[in-house]
Amino acid sequence: MTDTPATRADALVAAIDRAGSPACVGLDPVLDRIPDEVTGPCDTERIESFCAGAIDAVAGTAGVVKPQSACFERYGSAGFAVLERTIARAHDAGLIVVLDAKRGDIGTSSAHYAAAASGMGAHWVTVSPYLGVSGVDPFLNAGLGVFVLVRTSNPDSEEIQAAALASGPSVSAHIASIVARVGSDHAGSSGVSGVGAVVGATKSAAAGAELRAIMPDQPFLIPGIGAQGGTADDVRALARPNTTGGHAGVVVNASRSVLYPERQPGEAWQDAIARSARDLSAQLRAALAEA
Repeated sequence: MTDTPATRADALVAAIDRAGSPACVGLDPVLDRIPDEVTGPCDTERIESFCAGAIDAVAGTAGVVKPQSACFERYGSAGFAVLERTIARAHDAGLIVVLDAKRGDIGTSSAHYAAAASGMGAHWVTVSPYLGVSGVDPFLNAGLGVFVLVRTSNPDSEEIQAAALASGPSVSAHIASIVARVGSDHAGSSGVSGVGAVVGATKSAAAGAELRAIMPDQPFLIPGIGAQGGTADDVRALARPNTTGGHAGVVVNASRSVLYPERQPGEAWQDAIARSARDLSAQLRAALAEA
């Protein structure tokens, strides 16, 4: 069967239901933070071993991983090869892969980016909307699910994203309306769309609720949990009302707080990652149960 954004949405919902949690683990390998026990003859082999161990540690607890493309691209062709093998490892573990590449171009360039993401085995990709819908369509045409940057977690994004337009709504609310319109043509049988939005957990509950009202069927990829100060409780306002499990439409990413936890005495590095992933999943389940 040919993959489409709609089938990507249904697969995402199913993966979250299998894991019992909307937790997504960001794979952001930073060489000087990788545990000393992870060895290898070169930097890229250490990174590959670390990512493989992290995937094995979180599989079954999280249903989604999000490799940060930049962390691999900086090593050139060797880094891209590690990224491809890391995505393959995630596939083998039954995980949904969101390639965090934040692509933003149009025409042939965007089509090339889409082909690259699809060829690597990504199921979803993050995309900037600044150039308009023509920067998003090539990824949808390639059968990928797309998370469009709507309201990101970094504080200085407010200068642009919270700015009011002459017509009334904020920039982020206007982008949200476009995402909802485009996404209406790509809904899966689950009711969740294959066109989603990146919405940070570090924004106010009111801002999140406003965006959810504009985008009722979009899955939200939610960064900002953990090291950036967001909490599991901040996710509540972002969930689809009166839904449970994968149908709640939230994918909650944590990277540093899961990948590089403070280890307990005698604890192996993979066990520490597994424990951190379990803790995140438990917090999210509790928060969403109260939504």
